[in-house]
Amino acid sequence: MDDLPPLELAFPGPERDRGVAAVLNGEKTAFTGLLEIHEKAGEPVPAPGDRFAVLDSGGRPAAAIELTEVRVVPIKEIDDAYARAEGRGYAGAAEWRADHERFFRSEGVAAFLGRTPGITDDTLVVAQRFRRLDP
Repeated sequence: MDDLPPLELAFPGPERDRGVAAVLNGEKTAFTGLLEIHEKAGEPVPAPGDRFAVLDSGGRPAAAIELTEVRVVPIKEIDDAYARAEGRGYAGAAEWRADHERFFRSEGVAAFLGRTPGITDDTLVVAQRFRRLDP
């Protein structure tokens, strides 16, 4: 795992810890980011087949994953099945969207982007599905 590029879910702390636990127990098979974050970081949008080491809150590799699907879509196109694949107990897309809008407008994201992003139905997100690789 040490030779894989790192992947951080959310910010270190309880939210990341829940996400990593959901990856490890197989409940989480998808994650989403703002396209604007990739652009600001100068990172290309990942592609199916890309592999990453999912880091825990201590910065240690906790799991290895391989992307199986990557889509850049307007946030309004996220459906219930995808929302449930995020492994956070979302009942559907509306609950998923409310939670993601809160995160995308958080202080940490705003600090990184230099502003608080506005989220509309047409805001582009990077919707990624993955499989966990065996240790």
